[in-house]
Amino acid sequence: MSRRKDRPSGPLDQRSQEILWAVIEEYIATATPVGSQALVDRRRLDVSPATVRNVMAELEAAGYLSHPHTSAGRVPTDAGYRLYVEQITPQVSLGPVAQLMIRHQFGQVEFASEQWFRLAAATLAGATHNAGLATPAKPAAARVRRIDLIQNSTHLVSVVLVLAEGGVKQGMVPVDSVVGDELLDAASRLLNDRLAGATARQVAMQVEALRREALVHDVSLRAAERVERMMRDFDAAAVEDVFSDGLLNVMEAPEFSHSEKLRTVFGVLQNLDYLGGLVSRVAASDDVHVLIGAENEAEEMRDVALVLAAYGRPGRAIGVVGVLGPTRMAYPQAIGSVRYVSGLMNELVEQLYR
Repeated sequence: MSRRKDRPSGPLDQRSQEILWAVIEEYIATATPVGSQALVDRRRLDVSPATVRNVMAELEAAGYLSHPHTSAGRVPTDAGYRLYVEQITPQVSLGPVAQLMIRHQFGQVEFASEQWFRLAAATLAGATHNAGLATPAKPAAARVRRIDLIQNSTHLVSVVLVLAEGGVKQGMVPVDSVVGDELLDAASRLLNDRLAGATARQVAMQVEALRREALVHDVSLRAAERVERMMRDFDAAAVEDVFSDGLLNVMEAPEFSHSEKLRTVFGVLQNLDYLGGLVSRVAASDDVHVLIGAENEAEEMRDVALVLAAYGRPGRAIGVVGVLGPTRMAYPQAIGSVRYVSGLMNELVEQLYR
């Protein structure tokens, strides 16, 4: 991870910004409130402890630091982290060795597999020592790749729907008796001939056509109706699934010594509607999107930070990869890792569409 020493100017003068940066980086490293003397000793600041103390008091008054009652030191606020993140985000990148290792890992997984998402989450967890997250790239309107029909029991036929974007869905349709392999094969061929490449709206048109052809009691019609419902349900959800890895990394942080707090955080992340809102929010950004503490809409997420980036094809299929950790996370490593992994996922999606 690299970061230029000549940091750009912001709302603070150079000395105040340098001291704020030092407090943030020291707190990230130690998880303990930072005092002026310790800051001078460890960071080798070319100012006296008294000067540092005065500047820290000014930063506290400006809302960038807070002062825990039980300590003489100070800790960054969400506003302090926000200023820090805005300054470093354009500059950070992942080192070439780390890039090579991650790219090699992705080269080992099966093409067009959900292993992509599992690997993305695991890679980000390992690179940042936080929790890694990944959602599959989801199209606005899915298309049929293939349909298979399998007799599940005497009165049920299983409809296996493979989407062009790689997802697999399964549903059931009732039948009066055993259909037989020959009739099931014929029905599968008919459906694949009619529906391959179709969206939910186009499937609905084919359902109407099958009805006009007096196939009301035919398994082909029932399966086509089931395919239409599955596709409409899939299209209606902003996020299909979420893959996560590295929960233990976050549990080891002092902020989450009480596991109940972290459990509520991950409970929120299982809410696909909440994730769908995040995907829409992140997709509107061209780069890494960072949410710090109270910037998260959910009350349960106020003690964590999210570093997220979208990948995929706008208008075709969009997913998100990211990192979740305490607000006291190593932002340069998180931003660089998420940025690089999202770029790799973009390459995989391009290969899939080609």
